[in-house]
Amino acid sequence: MGADLIECDGEADHVHLLIEYPPKRSVSVLVNALKGTSSRMLRSARPDIAARFPDGVLWSPSYLAISAGGAPLDTIKQYVEQQRASLRP
Repeated sequence: MGADLIECDGEADHVHLLIEYPPKRSVSVLVNALKGTSSRMLRSARPDIAARFPDGVLWSPSYLAISAGGAPLDTIKQYVEQQRASLRP
C-alpha cells in the first residue's frame, strides 16, 4: 500500500503504530487493511486466540488516527509519553 511502519508499541488492549504513508492513501483503508491482515495472520498462527473472544472478533472497529505532519520522531515520542503520563491516576 506504499506505507512504511516507522515505530510500533502497545499495551495489553491496544497498539500504537507510527506509519508513513502517501497522502493519496485513505487512513481508513490503511487501518482496515492492517486489522484484516493481522487478524488473518493471528488466526493462522494461533487458532486458540479467536476462541477467547465472544464473537471471534479480534479487533474493535474503532481507531484513533493523528497526523504528525513530518514532526521529528523524538518530538512525537515525547508528546505521546506526556499524554500517557497525563492519563495515569
